[in-house]
Amino acid sequence: MAKYPVVVYGASGYTGMLTMDWLIDQNIPFTAVARNAGRVREMMAQRVVRLESATYEIIEAEHNVESLVDVFKGAKVVCNTVGPFSKFGLTAVEAALKAGCHHLDTTGEQAYVRQVRDQFGELYRQAGLLVSPSLAYMNTFSEIAAELALEQPGIDALETSALCRGPRGVGAGVTVGSTASIFEMYRAEPCYLWEKKLVPHPVGASFQIHSPHFMQPVFALPWGGTSLPIYLENDPRVRSCVSCVGFYDNDAMKMVHALGEKWEAEYKHLPIEAQDQVLKGIVEATTPSMPPRERTTLTRTVDTAIGRGQLSAVRAEVFGTTPYITTGALQTAGVIKLLDGEVARVGFASGSKAFGHRYLLGFCEERGLARATVSKL
Repeated sequence: MAKYPVVVYGASGYTGMLTMDWLIDQNIPFTAVARNAGRVREMMAQRVVRLESATYEIIEAEHNVESLVDVFKGAKVVCNTVGPFSKFGLTAVEAALKAGCHHLDTTGEQAYVRQVRDQFGELYRQAGLLVSPSLAYMNTFSEIAAELALEQPGIDALETSALCRGPRGVGAGVTVGSTASIFEMYRAEPCYLWEKKLVPHPVGASFQIHSPHFMQPVFALPWGGTSLPIYLENDPRVRSCVSCVGFYDNDAMKMVHALGEKWEAEYKHLPIEAQDQVLKGIVEATTPSMPPRERTTLTRTVDTAIGRGQLSAVRAEVFGTTPYITTGALQTAGVIKLLDGEVARVGFASGSKAFGHRYLLGFCEERGLARATVSKL
C-alpha cells in the first residue's frame, strides 16, 4: 500500500526518474514502484537530482493487476511510464481504477490510447477518476499548438507536426522504452481524422515538412498516427486532423521508414512470438543502453499546428527543449491539479482537456521549457 499520494510506476526507467526530479522540485512526496527495488535505488542514486531533499518510499511489485492494486492503494495519482504501452499499459490502467487512483501516462501509441478510451473511459468517469494517456512532450506540445489554433473562430481542420533536433543516429538520445514503443507501432494501423472519422494512413505513408525553422525539409512519419486524432475524434470543433513526427536526422528517419516497409513485407504475418523476437532484436541493435540526460544546447523541438477554416487560417507553434525532461514536468503539472482537485474532466481525457492547454503551456514556459507563437495566415 502506498504511503504517499503519488505513485511513479516504472521508477527505474529514464522517464520515471525525470518525473521524480520534478515531483521533488515541487515538494510532492511519492512512492516509487518497479519490479526490482535494488535497481531503483541504484538508478535513483545515479540519476535523480535533489534526492537528498525528497520524501519517498520504494516498493517492489510484479506487473500484474493484483500486485499493482496492492501497491497503488492509498495513493491518489499513478504516473505510469512503463512501455511499450500496447504490451504493458492496460494492466496498470485497470489496477489504478481498482485502487481508486487517477492514471496518467506518457505513451504516444495510438492503438493503446484507443483501447484505454474504449475499455476504461466510461468506467473511470463513473468512478470520478481521470485516465489521461499521452501526457508527455510528444503529442502534448502538438495538442497545445492545436488548441491555440482552435482559439481562432472558424478553424475546423488541423495539420500538426512535431519536429525534434537532437543527437544524430538511430536510437541516439532516445530511451530504450521509447525505441520499443516506436517499433511496436509497426503492429498497429495508424489513423488520421477525416470528416470526423478515423481513416487508416496508406501503408508506407511519409511527409516532407518544410519548416521555416530548418534549412532542409524534414522527413516525417505518421508515428503510429499519434494520439491527437483520437482525442479530437469527438470534438465538435474539428472535422479533420493529420499528425506527423520528424527528427532532424533524415537518414535515421528514413531507416525507421525502411524498417516499417520491411515489417510489412517480411514480418507482418509471422506469429506473435516470432514478431516479438524481431522487435527485441531491432531495439537492442538501435538502443542498447539508457542515454545520458538531455542537453538544452543540443535537444530542441518545434511543434506546429496549421489550422484552416473555410476562409480563415492560423499557424500556432510551440518551441521547446529537452523533451524527456519536459515530459517529467508535464506529468508533475497534471499531478498538481489532481491533488488540488482542479480537473475539468474525469473519465478519458487528454492533458489539455483535463487541465487546460494554457495551464500546461504556462507551467512549461515558467520553467524555460516552452515558448508559443500564434499567427493568422
